[in-house]
Amino acid sequence: MAQQDIDQTNSSSDINMRAVVLLLLVTVASAKVFERCELARKLKSAGMGGSLSDWVCLAKWESDYNTQAINRHNTDGSTDYGIFQINNNYWCKDPNFKSKANGCGISCSALLSDNIQPSISCAKRIASEQGMSAWVAWVKHCQGDTRSYIAGCGV
Repeated sequence: MAQQDIDQTNSSSDINMRAVVLLLLVTVASAKVFERCELARKLKSAGMGGSLSDWVCLAKWESDYNTQAINRHNTDGSTDYGIFQINNNYWCKDPNFKSKANGCGISCSALLSDNIQPSISCAKRIASEQGMSAWVAWVKHCQGDTRSYIAGCGV
């Protein structure tokens, strides 16, 4: 192989590597982590049912308000996605997980978007079918008085 061919190959590799690094940086940078009151206002404007403070508490304990939170440590091998940690065994479709259920009729990847409307719609469905106790974090941390989660938010 001629030196010129090697230099062009190395140059292409460098460009490809830079593109991958840039893509990774953009992906990490695009993760939306809400502030408490910002989320409370967003949920209120989206017409989130039930107690608004319960939803803000739930999001705090499930994802720390992070839209791209993923939990792969469930004992059944399932994964939880997004700000409300919605499970792929029951509620969303994950091509890497063998479950026939997709209660919200949504791709799990849609739950990782900064646009939390799909997460809100799915969470509403879960709550309407199973109540807030469908989330272990709500049972452990949010039963009772959750008004402090929206205190000072003007909602």
